[in-house]
Amino acid sequence: MKAWHLTKRFIGAVTAAPLTSAEREKIRRILLPSEQNLFDRFGTADQRHALTVLYRFADFAPEAPVEARRAALLHDIGKVESGLGTVARVVATVVGARGVRFQRYHDHERLGVELLTAAGSDTVTLQLLRGEGDVSLLTALQRADEI
Repeated sequence: MKAWHLTKRFIGAVTAAPLTSAEREKIRRILLPSEQNLFDRFGTADQRHALTVLYRFADFAPEAPVEARRAALLHDIGKVESGLGTVARVVATVVGARGVRFQRYHDHERLGVELLTAAGSDTVTLQLLRGEGDVSLLTALQRADEI
């Protein structure tokens, strides 16, 4: 991962503003209640990042179904399982999957799919998060996350 990308993500994480009540309501209207419970486990920076990815995804795929929008909001949900804060995530990104917590951080895609499967997420949501399904939606999601 490039140093500039890491720097931007770090600055974004430490300066992230909490979601407004209007933003929370928008998210609540998209997610299933069980998914909302998972989303609420995100810290402020992750919630802000997820919403930014959702907005970008909507720009790239304006006709995307709600299940795909859920994938945009929840694409990083597996990161909650690592228990790492901002600085530790940067270190994990730089040094790799050394140790249990860093390994869990690097496995966040798989862990996220497991969490969302247990939460009863839709097939479309799960497919996109596994890197499968509609190629145009998958491409839009990947582009949306390139922040």
